[in-house]
Amino acid sequence: MKKIILALTICFFIFQTVMAQEPAKTPAPAAPATVAAQSAVAAPKADPADVSSLDGIMKAIYDVISGDAGTPRNWDRFRGLFHKDARMIPTGKNQKTGVVAANALTPEDYIKRVEPFFAKEGFYETEIARRVETYGHITHVFSTYASFHTKKDEKPFMRGINSFQLMYDGTRWWIVTIYWEGETADNPVPEKYLKNGN
Repeated sequence: MKKIILALTICFFIFQTVMAQEPAKTPAPAAPATVAAQSAVAAPKADPADVSSLDGIMKAIYDVISGDAGTPRNWDRFRGLFHKDARMIPTGKNQKTGVVAANALTPEDYIKRVEPFFAKEGFYETEIARRVETYGHITHVFSTYASFHTKKDEKPFMRGINSFQLMYDGTRWWIVTIYWEGETADNPVPEKYLKNGN
């Protein structure tokens, strides 16, 4: 029980630290260009197995952030999954103030914030269920997750929903946004999001 309380305290601290930061400025719109041309600019290297399918990129993002305490993550692989203008946005309610807020981070911001935590704590995140909608080049994935400290843990210390916005440029998939909120006692994950659906 003490370990669970400690884990929740650490996660809450990290989340509140992120939420307390000044929101990142919204980047100016890019000059008109084709979808393929926009994604090709300064394209990071990526393993084709990670980005050639929706299943591949979803599996890759959960896999690359997971690992034992002190185990270095493959941040080059992580970077290769994201569009050059990608954002990662944690959201939720500050338990002290009651204010609901969101904080837009770049993938590099995310790396800087989680590395100290990953150095001390094991973290494995898995996908419980997925709901997908696609139109043209854009896909939205509502991905319910569970977080564990080790692969052997039977009960997650946290659950929540990752809202992914992805783009397929005709050649590969890109993560454009991950927007997420963790489950709380007063905001449980609805049952319908604990199973796959359309």
